[in-house]
Amino acid sequence: MSLLARRNLFHDKVRLGVTLTGIVFALVLICVEFGLFLGFTTTTSNNIDHSNVDLWVVAHGVTYFDAGRPFSERKYYQILGTPGVAHAEKYIQSFGTWKRPDGRIENIQIIGFNPDTGVGGPWKMSEGELSAVKQDDAVIIDDLYKEKLQVAQIGDRVEMREHRARVVGFSHGIRSFTTSPFVFTSFKNALNYTNSNLTADQTVYVLVTAEHGTPVGTLRDRLKANVRDVDVYTTSQFSGMTRMYWMFTTGAGVALLIAAVMGLVVGVVVVAQTIYATTMDHIREYGTLKAMGASNKYLYRVILQQALLSAVMGYVLALGVSLLLVRLSGTGGAAILLPFPMAIGVFILAVVMCAGASIISINKVTRLDPAMVFKG
Repeated sequence: MSLLARRNLFHDKVRLGVTLTGIVFALVLICVEFGLFLGFTTTTSNNIDHSNVDLWVVAHGVTYFDAGRPFSERKYYQILGTPGVAHAEKYIQSFGTWKRPDGRIENIQIIGFNPDTGVGGPWKMSEGELSAVKQDDAVIIDDLYKEKLQVAQIGDRVEMREHRARVVGFSHGIRSFTTSPFVFTSFKNALNYTNSNLTADQTVYVLVTAEHGTPVGTLRDRLKANVRDVDVYTTSQFSGMTRMYWMFTTGAGVALLIAAVMGLVVGVVVVAQTIYATTMDHIREYGTLKAMGASNKYLYRVILQQALLSAVMGYVLALGVSLLLVRLSGTGGAAILLPFPMAIGVFILAVVMCAGASIISINKVTRLDPAMVFKG
């Protein structure tokens, strides 16, 4: 980094502050918009992605997680008898109602799983033990929804579909992207709490783990041939189908994607205008350098170095603000995600935007007439 580039950048503290403010605003806007989009897509398939199984067996025609339909338990035993199946677990996802102590009714999503294995259950607990849901009428909710469901501590009692329930634990960070929080319980308990016509001899999903050495694709084909009137998907397939449904079929994901793209466009424009204005503010100084014999190559290097230094400083400040917003979103209804690859991508974007804007201004500088410095 040349001494001239640093002095030129730091000479006017007010201008530097304005430049960094513009860059930080643009980068934070980009991080938040794309972080919200990523958070939305991740939340739609969280339960699938954290199931730690190889295959999902669903009723024929079910194309996303929240649309599960019950099918006969006999198919579960057919699945167990299929060569290559190491484990298979019955699993319930269904909507229900939660009656708060003040009488208000909230819609919820019941998740019924096998607490002995934990497959499909909450993957992160903040209070209590996962195995506690083996008790009658025991449920686990996420600590994000304590206020919404009017629950304060372990042991609180509520009513679900005219059946009593007792909170035995709290998960952490398991959001529902809808307004219906997840309520985890044992498969047996879930039968009492769902609003569907689910009976004891039915299940909504079967979660399958392949034996060691059995290719998942081979087992999927065997299950399709052995069990009628069901669809069999790998975990990644079912996750992708669920994400695609909520992102594009409902329009909710499209709206977030458009907002993210608009945030990118606005960010690019703000950074380009800011860097261009900064360069133009020093146009007479660059004219002086040309009058003193400075080459265009030297001017290119000075302006690009200023832009890159601005990009680095703006990125560091923007990253700090973005990480703070990510942390704050951890206790809110909408998740903002900023994974490491995305952080690297935003840094590259910041450098490209600042360098691109400086190149535009360079064309203006290289066409300067050195005689301008002698004019009034």
